[in-house]
Amino acid sequence: MEPRPALSETQPKLTWVSQAWRYALAIAISAAVWQTVAVIEWRDHPGFFVVELVLGCAAFVLVWFRRRAPVPVALAIAAMSALSGVAAGPATLAAVSVATRRNFWQVVAVGAANFVAAQTYTTIAPIEDNDPVITTLVNFAVNTGMMGWGLYIGSRREVIWNLRNRAERAEREQELRVAQARLTERAQIAREMHDVLAHRITQVSMHAGALAFREDLDGHRLREGLGQIQGQANEALHELRGVLGVLREDDPGPPAARPQPTYDDIPALVAEARSLGLDIAWSDEVDTSVPVPVATGRTVFRIVQEGITNARKHAPGSVMAIRSTGDPDAGITLVLANPLEGVPTGAPGSGLGLVGLRERAELRGGRIDQRTDGSTFVLEAWLPWSA
Repeated sequence: MEPRPALSETQPKLTWVSQAWRYALAIAISAAVWQTVAVIEWRDHPGFFVVELVLGCAAFVLVWFRRRAPVPVALAIAAMSALSGVAAGPATLAAVSVATRRNFWQVVAVGAANFVAAQTYTTIAPIEDNDPVITTLVNFAVNTGMMGWGLYIGSRREVIWNLRNRAERAEREQELRVAQARLTERAQIAREMHDVLAHRITQVSMHAGALAFREDLDGHRLREGLGQIQGQANEALHELRGVLGVLREDDPGPPAARPQPTYDDIPALVAEARSLGLDIAWSDEVDTSVPVPVATGRTVFRIVQEGITNARKHAPGSVMAIRSTGDPDAGITLVLANPLEGVPTGAPGSGLGLVGLRERAELRGGRIDQRTDGSTFVLEAWLPWSA
């Protein structure tokens, strides 16, 4: 159950227009009540006529402050209406205003005060053909209807406020969901960009660094080295286009030039790294009688790719060991190890590779652990066969 809102949140602001029509309604009520005795009072009771006018005018002034002190104002005007039919309109307006607050004891107190005032006025006023029983029933019905109308207005205001509040809250929640979706998409793009570009850019950095320190290269070998750099840059560009093609599903252009990598692409990745001078001992003991799911295979590929990139950056010239085992029941376990010794290539690291891999593994229901075993860095990952 939702908590009740504060009165300041549900009550509409009183503009000059809203005050004007409320006062017009109060004047109409006062005129309807007073016209039954005004002529008789003017002729037979001029003193009472003046008292009614004075109290009525005072009530119209006092009712302006009904929102500042609702109950005191309503009770004071009710007392005035006991001697003045002109005050009946302001008394009605003040009583309804109190009833909109939906406070039980306030409604009872103000309703009872107005009923007693009405009974008093109909008793002392020179009303022709005044039947006490009928007058009492009419007074009771009018006061009950008046307070009931105020309760209805207050309830309606609260319902409208709740509906508006729910709509605003739903809109805020939708904005938060959109913002979260954008953050998730950006994180996905960042992971894909890192996985695709870090591997290729590291290779470009290595070749460029080697050319910078080789002063004995002839033109042919220099062109060969530059060609390798160009080839790696082109590979990076092609893979970047592939990532963007996958991420931008609403792109009306042609599909991506190449599909995302799978488990079957790991041997080619290892062979490429070997051709570029990295010594890799690759052991594949995964039971592939059942094809590795595409999503799981892609995650394993990215882990191997990141491991090769890190080994090339931080331990070039060393031997890297990669071993994968698993089956549909046990999942896939991947262990990558490389020595910590070696001369770094100087290629800068983003610091996001292992973080991104850990996020990938967790999204697939797996885990990644890293540790140092003596002088060897070990990265161990486990993924369920099917996420």
